Amino acid sequence: MNKKKPVAGISLDLDNQWSYMKIHGDEGWDKYPSYFDIFIPHVLNILDELNLRITFFIVGKDTESEGNRKYLKMITDRGHEVGNHSYHHESWLQTYSFEKIEEEIINAENAIFDATGHRPNGFRGPGFSWSEDLLKVLESRGYNYDASTLPTYLGPLARAYYFSKSDLSKEDKKSRKELFGKFSEGFRKLKPYKWDLGNGKTISELPVTTIPVFKVPFHLSYLIYLGNISMGLMRAYLWFALFMCRITRTPISFLLHPLDLIGGDQITQLAFFPGMNVSSNRKVKIFNMVIKTIQRSFDLQNKSVYYKSLTENSKNIFPLVKVQLK
Repeated sequence: MNKKKPVAGISLDLDNQWSYMKIHGDEGWDKYPSYFDIFIPHVLNILDELNLRITFFIVGKDTESEGNRKYLKMITDRGHEVGNHSYHHESWLQTYSFEKIEEEIINAENAIFDATGHRPNGFRGPGFSWSEDLLKVLESRGYNYDASTLPTYLGPLARAYYFSKSDLSKEDKKSRKELFGKFSEGFRKLKPYKWDLGNGKTISELPVTTIPVFKVPFHLSYLIYLGNISMGLMRAYLWFALFMCRITRTPISFLLHPLDLIGGDQITQLAFFPGMNVSSNRKVKIFNMVIKTIQRSFDLQNKSVYYKSLTENSKNIFPLVKVQLK
């Protein structure tokens, strides 16, 4: 009898063209240019070919455009799940007051429902931002999980690289001083757990998976970077990541971003962005290889199926963790 594969979760943070321009400090981002007409049909066709259903974390602001709404509805029409990625996609969400966070979550939740016909039950903060107030808002709204933590020691290096490649002012950089987290994020739990919010209230945390013990990322952005250097190196890195997850029994939550699957040849406005010199065809080839490699050992599913599999498996009872602020 074949042994049943453990379920792994897969999701895509649906950051739009304007959010990348905003991150880079480019003028014109506040006109909210969109590439959904190019990207969404592109990614849905790729996923259809793999017979893969994932979770798309959607930004509420993108539902304001009727053109965007047409493409967002395609996501659920093609069998994919939606999650909440905040309303304004500001990576300093953790600095907001409780009331402002609540407004951000509720507005995004309602907008996503209106656009797609589906109400999200999971959340990921932009730039992996989170706070105790955010967790309490999610719990009060009946969300099943938060997926905002990235347990890695490399946050400060990623932030320094991002600042070096951007045109941000000193004020903008100051507001983003905690983007990607502190070095101490690497000490956070890698396996799923429950945040203890007090008064008997909890909410599950599904961290983005990094390599156990070493806590270095292996989501698709990193793999494409390595693949651009050497496909052999990329394959070895992915094999080692999956091996470490298997021997430590670490459930996998695998992360995608739009620019992982499309290049500057199709989105010319973002050709300056790291990795956009890699063609769309090459990115899709790498993605297909990565997915098929993961599927040899894991059953890739959307986040809700992943969450359900964890809660139903008696070996994966989530430990309680007291909230410790960044």
